[in-house]
Amino acid sequence: MERGSVTTPFGRRRMTLGMLASQITASRTRAERSIDKWKLFRWLCEAKTVVGVSDRSLAVLNALLSFYPGPELSGETGLVVFPSNAQLSLRAHGMAGTTLRRHLAALVEAGLILRRDSPNGKRYARRSHSGAVGEAFGFDLSPLVARAAEIETTAAELTAERQHLRIMRERLSLCRRDIAKLLDLFRESAPQSDWHDCERTFELLIAQIPRKPSASDIEAILDSMNHLRRDLTNRLEKLLNSQKTDTNDHRNGCHIQNSHPDSLSESERGLGKGRQPFLRKAAETAQPLTEHRLEPSRQACSPSAADRPSAPPQRPCREIPLPAVLQACPQITDYGPSGRILNWKDLMTAAIVVRSMLNVSADAYDEACSILGCENAATIVACILERAEQITSPGGYLRELTRRAQRQEFSLAPMVLALSRAKGNGGVARSS
Repeated sequence: MERGSVTTPFGRRRMTLGMLASQITASRTRAERSIDKWKLFRWLCEAKTVVGVSDRSLAVLNALLSFYPGPELSGETGLVVFPSNAQLSLRAHGMAGTTLRRHLAALVEAGLILRRDSPNGKRYARRSHSGAVGEAFGFDLSPLVARAAEIETTAAELTAERQHLRIMRERLSLCRRDIAKLLDLFRESAPQSDWHDCERTFELLIAQIPRKPSASDIEAILDSMNHLRRDLTNRLEKLLNSQKTDTNDHRNGCHIQNSHPDSLSESERGLGKGRQPFLRKAAETAQPLTEHRLEPSRQACSPSAADRPSAPPQRPCREIPLPAVLQACPQITDYGPSGRILNWKDLMTAAIVVRSMLNVSADAYDEACSILGCENAATIVACILERAEQITSPGGYLRELTRRAQRQEFSLAPMVLALSRAKGNGGVARSS
């Protein structure tokens, strides 16, 4: 940093180490670097809690950015704006002068702007004969350009955390609803059974939920609730099987022999029909079994798969291990925190950045996360990034894959396998 590039505030304001650090950071900004000022402002709004500014301070920064000509901040055209307090107050929605000065000081303290004060403390610019702005005194926006990558990464991390928290809240609500209704069914179907222990456990788990729970709090409680839901489902399944066995034994107790021993049983004819076509496919591909005949009483007593209670919805699992994803999609690594991806959270953070870069709407990405799971949705975004030159509309492509996955017509493994083979990396192993 050159000695002459240091500037001190006018009047009674004191120079601080924080101001000096901000000026050093701003001086390292390359002149040819540019950034969309409104995109940068949106990132600041998302990361305001980490940066340390309030919404009123952001309103003042919004007014300052409106005085900068052009949509992009660039060091080649100068980054100093010099509005008067009166004009700045008007664009800050009529903010009072004392409040305006307080929030300007907060922006300087947060290291987002610098003061370039003139000898008399006024804000103005000297222009050349051609009308171009030469030396200007006012507020320097170069720290925003210098910290753009940091602000973008912080905003992406906070967005990923909020999305993860929202998904965990949804899963907790669904699990609570399932347990409550399964308990009601247990009371009605088996009033003499010991269902009081399950009800007490459920009440204790609900009492442990904080008023404003974090994602880790919800994950711990959700894990216990999933165990309780599986326990209730198993008990109800045993109750259902016992009731069906008693009914079938009473109905078929007097049956002695089959009048048509050479005919196929009813359950065997049902393998190729209607409601369960996947059984027909399994029967065609399976190895032939030894021919045998079942007694009619045993056939009647065995419950069909359609009569069993459906299992509770499970969390979408990761289809591909992380090393295989990074091997097939190496470009996503450049968008991770600090330019690397070490875990699934880093991959989801990078996917938020790439999603914004590819102009994929937040609604399309949220829908993909809710249906496919956050890890699988981030993997798809990484695959889209690898084929960005061939895909005309990344947002529409992601929505179509989401709809196909909802119809159970899409699998992620072939997509990653194709990219891996194109790079000569071999096959992709499915995670257990």
